[in-house]
Amino acid sequence: MDGVARIATEGLAIGYGGKAVASGIDLSVGPSEILCLLGPNGSGKTTLFRTLLGLIPPVEGRVLVEGKPLAGLSRRETAEAIAYVPQAQVSSFSFTVMDLVLMGRTAHLGLFDRPDRADRIRAMEALSSLGIAHLAERDATRISGGQRQLALIARALAQDARTIVMDEPTASLDFGNRLRVLDHIKRLAADGLAIVLSTHEPEHALAVADRVAVIAEGKLAGYGTPGEIVTAETLSAAYGVAVTTETTPSGRRVVLPAEGRMG
Repeated sequence: MDGVARIATEGLAIGYGGKAVASGIDLSVGPSEILCLLGPNGSGKTTLFRTLLGLIPPVEGRVLVEGKPLAGLSRRETAEAIAYVPQAQVSSFSFTVMDLVLMGRTAHLGLFDRPDRADRIRAMEALSSLGIAHLAERDATRISGGQRQLALIARALAQDARTIVMDEPTASLDFGNRLRVLDHIKRLAADGLAIVLSTHEPEHALAVADRVAVIAEGKLAGYGTPGEIVTAETLSAAYGVAVTTETTPSGRRVVLPAEGRMG
């Protein structure tokens, strides 16, 4: 399977009820790659994710999962290939962290099956890999936002899918937890997973992404390496604000408001 894109889109137009929100989307992500999705609110990022997950059909074009049309896969086949990590929010239901992670095993269970010892071992392995095994019996509604985000990533790992789609995984997290989550995302890619994530922080794309896609004004407004796409020109056009990019003395690239440029 190496060499075959885990997810690819061809001539994709996304939307609802046959009306496109964005079109001309051609992109792919392979093993050990991170694709970062940027774009303003309402541009279609969530709609693209729902299309990649098979929750809504394309308006035009197609999605390929490991070389096969997504439209031809069963729900179980899709779940075995792609896992989803939503933004961390406090649930109104009280589950332990272990129960939350075990939900990722449902793709491997029959309709009336319950998780067994092997499933619990896999869930604990997922928690351990993210350094939060000690939270297994804690109430998932009573842990920090960063811990909850890691628990949701652990649920996706327990699913044993080969691609993980993450919706703004660092949203609402404090600075330290953002860094921890981004570091874990890089490690997951290094272990062979394909990662697709959205963010409102262009600097996160510079920090972790292999490729960046920008959805804006009803189209794929940019697609390429971070150096090619995370530029003042592309970001200013996509977000409708003047920005500049600079390189710090340490060699790190940063994005700043044009008005706030120093020196």
